Amino acid sequence: MSLQAALPFLLFATLALSAEGPKSVRVLAWSERSEPKEVYPQGINGQFAAFLSNEPDMQVTVANLQDAEQGLSEAVLLKTDVLIWFGHKNHALVTDESVERVMKHIRERGMGFLPIHSAHYAKPFQRIMKTIAFDRGQPLLTTPGKWAEVQNSGASETIHVATPGHPIAKGVTDFVIPKTEVYWNPFTVPTPDVKILEGRYANDMQDGSDGLLWQFGKGQVFYFRPGHETYPIYFQAEVQQILKNAIRFLALAK
Repeated sequence: MSLQAALPFLLFATLALSAEGPKSVRVLAWSERSEPKEVYPQGINGQFAAFLSNEPDMQVTVANLQDAEQGLSEAVLLKTDVLIWFGHKNHALVTDESVERVMKHIRERGMGFLPIHSAHYAKPFQRIMKTIAFDRGQPLLTTPGKWAEVQNSGASETIHVATPGHPIAKGVTDFVIPKTEVYWNPFTVPTPDVKILEGRYANDMQDGSDGLLWQFGKGQVFYFRPGHETYPIYFQAEVQQILKNAIRFLALAK
């Protein structure tokens, strides 16, 4: 692991030992709000706010595609340490101006970015992956963020902690998501700095791309694959723990 990749680990340890404790993390939970209300009555971002707001070191705000400036204004992003992003059907509606603002705050200010599940096709994620690949001399063969195949079979998946010592995996051991959407590799992204989680489906097929981390400028990007909107995955305790860990870890880059 490079020194640059190791720095957040050192920062994490420093904060853990601080007598004052970590500063409050300002979280913006963003969604296009296409998720079904019978599963997520307040939206997926509303569910994030519900469990993250119980954390004393987090301040959570929700934003939606329908908000002014798509909920991603300069003023809003300036007050954001970590941006969680869910998109599914309406990726194309996100404006280039919104994408540029998000990328600028990650790259130049160190805002953490946490795209989940089908946000692999979100414009900011695709642009970031394309930029990282270009900068590292790792050309993408197809559309950035593309999976070989996606099947909504409702299969069970075992989430394997591939890097147990990483702060994002703190307090988490291998666990099972009862029903999820199946994503098959290859996943067209640049080589991650760290692979933290990998999935193994019921037929023992190994996916290997459930939790990937990249450095992007001053910020970091953690892609968390589980979370199809028709399944209550974000109510699961282990999933919530990973997301809480990830938010704290991503905030350390600031």
